[in-house]
Amino acid sequence: MKIIDLTLTLQPGMRGVEFETKYTVARDGWNARTLHLYSHCGTHMDAPLHFEASEQTIDHIPLDRCIGKAWVVDLSDLPPKTPIEVSHLGDIAEQLQTGEALLLRTLWSRHVDDAQYYRDHFQPISPELARWMVKHGVRMVGVEPPSVADVNDLAAVTLVHQILLGGDVIIVEGLTNLDAIPGSSCTFAALPLKIQGGDGAPCRAFAMVDDE
Repeated sequence: MKIIDLTLTLQPGMRGVEFETKYTVARDGWNARTLHLYSHCGTHMDAPLHFEASEQTIDHIPLDRCIGKAWVVDLSDLPPKTPIEVSHLGDIAEQLQTGEALLLRTLWSRHVDDAQYYRDHFQPISPELARWMVKHGVRMVGVEPPSVADVNDLAAVTLVHQILLGGDVIIVEGLTNLDAIPGSSCTFAALPLKIQGGDGAPCRAFAMVDDE
């Protein structure tokens, strides 16, 4: 089994990420830092509480829902700001089974160092696709941008999050390296920090594929 890391490296300069030196070997005998992390920084998972789709918090999302089969949808040719529709799923729409996940490969993570462009020009999930995911029992959806919908349009970002989270679809945002997954399916895992009452949390996301 080959493991492919799909997680952005948290580093100072990223939105919502600050590190503070707390101890050093020279002064205290060991190195340690205090981390200041926005709950939706880097690669992260949203809890339904994030948009009050329900009262479920990140610490109450069962781990068995955070890992399982996923289909990788190639959207690398989709222009910026183009809504992702059901038609873009192609044959995967027919193959997907209830309880499986979708990973939307847009290659958007290549823009992560251009913070404004990364945040403002990505391809959002359309409300129609969000409703389709709920109807077809998608367990989890993973995207490369920092959100599943336009963060500059409060009504749109609220609607899509509430459809997905209210429909029991786990949201993982800020993925990277999806182009390293061979083929159209894998085992996907996203394991969030267990934060009491959390509206979301950074997570370590990875794919597992047969090592041939």
